[in-house]
Amino acid sequence: MKTLNILSKLTIVFLFIASINACTTDDLDPSTEQNKPVEGGIESDANLYGIVKGAYSRMTASGYYGRDYIINNEVRTDNCFSNGNSGRFTTQAGFNYSENTGFFWDEAYRVIASANIVIGVNPDEMTGDVDYIKHMQGQAYVLRGLVHFDLLKQYGQQNAGGSLGVPYVTEFKGEDLTPARKSVDECVTMILADLEMGYSMLNEDYDDSPEFITKYAPKAIASSVGVYFKKWDVAKSAAEVVINSGMYSIIPADQYVSSFGVDASPNSIFELAFSSTDNVGINGLAYIYRTTGGGSYGDVQVLDEVADLYDEGDVREGILGMEDDMLRNIGKYPDNQGYDNVGVIRYEEVLLNYAEAQLETGGDALTPLNQLAAERGIDAYTEVTKDILIDERRKELIFEGRRYDDLVRTGSDIEKISLQQNFAATIPYGDYRMAWPIPKAEMDANSNMVQNDNY
Repeated sequence: MKTLNILSKLTIVFLFIASINACTTDDLDPSTEQNKPVEGGIESDANLYGIVKGAYSRMTASGYYGRDYIINNEVRTDNCFSNGNSGRFTTQAGFNYSENTGFFWDEAYRVIASANIVIGVNPDEMTGDVDYIKHMQGQAYVLRGLVHFDLLKQYGQQNAGGSLGVPYVTEFKGEDLTPARKSVDECVTMILADLEMGYSMLNEDYDDSPEFITKYAPKAIASSVGVYFKKWDVAKSAAEVVINSGMYSIIPADQYVSSFGVDASPNSIFELAFSSTDNVGINGLAYIYRTTGGGSYGDVQVLDEVADLYDEGDVREGILGMEDDMLRNIGKYPDNQGYDNVGVIRYEEVLLNYAEAQLETGGDALTPLNQLAAERGIDAYTEVTKDILIDERRKELIFEGRRYDDLVRTGSDIEKISLQQNFAATIPYGDYRMAWPIPKAEMDANSNMVQNDNY
């Protein structure tokens, strides 16, 4: 069986070798020796570290955070479109996907499989630093919650008139090889539980880089989960933990544009590292956003209307530029060799999450919003509305894959505002296309799987 059953049959031999070599696994299928029991392959904290590293490496695949997950959430909005230069992303941008065009499903469940291996070990039966082993298990819990969150946002029916979420897989080689979809509410509960468990297990003594899940990453992610699913008290309390930690700061105005070419900036809470072996090269973000540099595709162009988005003096306008008379993202993911780390969540997003949660619960939303405004070269706000916050999120997080999420979670239509956009007409909120179809391979192999409506 493809997809989930492949994941349930992977063995520590395959995972450990793949992890040590920090390679992606998109083109690897299981073989007979991969049915070796997991229990005999993990004996030390070094073994476990290899699997954790392998999980992070899988997230850098071009089908996931290496490109597609971010791009898909931009080309379906009023930020970007696909010009079809190399035929890429026209399907997603036109909302023309079908069950034959599944996106990042396999990549996501591979990460979950690795996380479940790490979670399933008994630290007391291994050699090495027991506290460090538990810290790595904390990372695995957070990764499991995060990846299920990513899956739920794209495949769940919460914005398409239904209540089904995604399969929430919590065991490696478990008895249930054909898991059914949980409800959206069940998934949200399990995501938040995994993030909280991860937070309780993470040890600040082992925090050394945002290229790994560190102590406050699960709270940052939980603040986004809370905002997306309108759990405002969750979003507020989680964001406060991050803010009160004093571990992060807003990137200053004069460093805003350049910060996207710098790894591990002071605002970075969790980012994915791209080493020479992780490098996706011409299949990376820079090559799809830009036309300069050998082998660039430049399929993803910026809508002309975006040029009017920023007020005079707003330093965020500096990420825009013209290439061959086409408006482009030239400031984010600028390295055409593919070595830029890709941010998963940064402090400014948490601050905006906090402002929105404060607004929704009757608290002070003005202070966090103006903390950001002060470092972006714009006038301080005298009032805060929902529209202002969503606009600020668009300006701050543009090209980072957040815009589509913000539109659908606020019940907005996907508006046809430009002839450049690939879809034919405005797509009303609740349309079935706001949930991706479950991939055909999974439908064929999993007798318990239910397809999303109208696919």
